[in-house]
Amino acid sequence: MRKGVISLILVGTLYASFAPNSDCKSCHPTIWEEFQTSQHANANIFKDPIHAAVWKKHPKSKKNAYTCAKCHTPAANNLEELMAPNGVGPDPKNPTQNDSVACAYCHRIKAIREGLVTNTNIISPTPKHYFGTRKDHIKSPYHEIDTSNPNFLKGNVCMGCHSHKRNRFGLNVCSTNENREIENSNCTRCHMPKVKGSVSTLRETKTHTFHGFPGAHVHNKMLRKYVDIEFLPYLKSFEIALNSKLPHDLLLHPARVAFLKVKVIRDGKEVFKKQETLVRVIGADGKPTPPWLAKEVVKDTMLKANEKRVFEYRFQLQPKDKVVAILGYKLVKPPLAKKLGLNEEPIATSPFILKKRVFEVE
Repeated sequence: MRKGVISLILVGTLYASFAPNSDCKSCHPTIWEEFQTSQHANANIFKDPIHAAVWKKHPKSKKNAYTCAKCHTPAANNLEELMAPNGVGPDPKNPTQNDSVACAYCHRIKAIREGLVTNTNIISPTPKHYFGTRKDHIKSPYHEIDTSNPNFLKGNVCMGCHSHKRNRFGLNVCSTNENREIENSNCTRCHMPKVKGSVSTLRETKTHTFHGFPGAHVHNKMLRKYVDIEFLPYLKSFEIALNSKLPHDLLLHPARVAFLKVKVIRDGKEVFKKQETLVRVIGADGKPTPPWLAKEVVKDTMLKANEKRVFEYRFQLQPKDKVVAILGYKLVKPPLAKKLGLNEEPIATSPFILKKRVFEVE
């Protein structure tokens, strides 16, 4: 990509400077602590071993053309140089890169420009002109508070980075909103719910918007209510149904894999077990490839938005049997983890349990 094209892509962000995350702590200690646990705070290659492993394998890493910075370290003070065709490469000593998806960056997103490859955030040129949603706010001594931004009010300010990402072959590698699935949804309803605790030390409030950003990496317990597990017994068989209430697929990143484990316990012993795999595999010529080489979707069994998926098991249950159904996932598929050198990395290989239900047969 030519430098002129990069400059065009980054209009509105190139020369912006952002207040460091540490500046937010004194007035917003609860929110600041939550943010430290979020993937937004740990999105760079120094803190996310999965992203670091993928970047190491990416052909652009040989030229230090860290184009991932657009969404993974957007508040970097050398963003243009990071993304240049012959870049300077990520720097662990640069505090603006270590702030990852900085607080000030998100709160200065003025608008979102839609694009074929990705969307682009347009940043407010005023350094401390922050957008928010709390109408009853008080005047801050540190920054302005603007509650008129429609992207914030509709809860879809996330779509600058989380809408879609197409590679050079036109394949949508990772998509939340390819067909405008969440046009009438609100991202913050699930990923930034209201929780107890004050929004600020300047004014006591009973609740605030959670800034730990529940997702695949962290705080997934807060998302359990959006997927139901149902049990339907029959004379010589039974069914387990996954009922999604999500406006997008269960997992979005092609590295992920979900699973449904079903087992029957009778008199304290396991007498039946089965595992279903939910996955989206991208590649070329029918085989998996890295995202930058993928030309097609090789396989897609991922649970879809608002889908009810039913699995039937030809096994005759008896009274007092216990049917256990576990819905979980791994952040990296085992074969991919091995290729990336992550097979010993817990965050990549450990199973995350999203939901577990135990049903007793009458």
